[in-house]
Amino acid sequence: MDDGKHNWLRKEDADSTKASFPELFFDLVFVFALIQLSQTLASDFSLGIAFDALIFIFALWWVWIHTTWVTNLLDAEVVAVRLLLFGLMFLGIVLAIALPKAFDEAGLVFALAYVAMQLSRSLFALYAFKGVDADSFMTFVRITMWLLISGGFWVAGGLVSSESRALFWIVALAIEYAAPLFRYWMPGIGASPAETLDVNGEHLAERCALFVIIALGETIITTGKTASDHADEGGIIFFVLVSAFLTTVLMWWIYFHDGQERAADTAEDTSQPQNTADHLFTYGHLPIVAGIILTAVGEDFTLTHPHDESGYTNALAILGGPVLFLAGTLWMKTVSSRMVPWSHCAGIAAALAGLFLVPHAENFHLQLVAVTILLAVALWEYIALRLFRRASA
Repeated sequence: MDDGKHNWLRKEDADSTKASFPELFFDLVFVFALIQLSQTLASDFSLGIAFDALIFIFALWWVWIHTTWVTNLLDAEVVAVRLLLFGLMFLGIVLAIALPKAFDEAGLVFALAYVAMQLSRSLFALYAFKGVDADSFMTFVRITMWLLISGGFWVAGGLVSSESRALFWIVALAIEYAAPLFRYWMPGIGASPAETLDVNGEHLAERCALFVIIALGETIITTGKTASDHADEGGIIFFVLVSAFLTTVLMWWIYFHDGQERAADTAEDTSQPQNTADHLFTYGHLPIVAGIILTAVGEDFTLTHPHDESGYTNALAILGGPVLFLAGTLWMKTVSSRMVPWSHCAGIAAALAGLFLVPHAENFHLQLVAVTILLAVALWEYIALRLFRRASA
């Protein structure tokens, strides 16, 4: 065993559950990437653009969450791990710059940056675990092999015409998202044993919560900038701004008031930390983040054209964003507490019912529907939790 390499692993102490400054620094790249994504969506939103955006959301989340898994296992205060994060940051900037034109002339640049981030991080983890932890080393051997296969589709997608690009990239994402479900099975070496990686559930919970903060912060930045650009258009802009701000605050409340802490406790106390982390964080937080991004786009529409008839395309963002967010928090809270938050189910049903208003509703009216639903969900859950705790006392 190489003691130097062994020191690259995350230490088991009180500080190991906290996000480190290098990790927070790395997250700044994703503030830029999410702003790029929101502006791209808001500038020309259509069903086709929305479909392309899903590819970007899946890709950005996957590269971030898997980097978080590696920094969960390694010590981000070690110089070598910091250098890895700095390198990934640069590649992330290239990725974000290419994102708006990824389905045009920048497709290959986007694909190469993404593949370089995925493979370099995985190869680094291979070296870190070599001679230190044989099971974890073999898990990253399998992960690297899956990434090589998906990487081929990413690069091929960057080389083909724009019309065919989405198909290659969907296949690449399907391979990457399916890999953990099959425990990275490969011919000849089989699948990884269950619970191979020494996951720190509390750290993963904190990192995902911080990413939710980043997504909510991006919503505030985007909303504030759009409102300032239209500040001279009358009082309606102020009311839309208030509504958009309340929507962001309510999303924060619904996620953090009860659900995030329960998720952290469950991830830390479970006897199957790796499997639980996959359910709660790797897959479970994707609709939460996607919902916040879509909500920001819907708020941009409302600020830009408050009195326009919404149409189903705009409604997909204005109401679809809260639906995705509530579905994600519903899953997180159900998994962590084994209790279904019926307030979230009712909120999803109400938002879907609101789509029937679309042919006759202005953007501003749908924005009011969205914020009213989120407020009702937050109040329902708050009162229900107080009554439950009082009854249990």
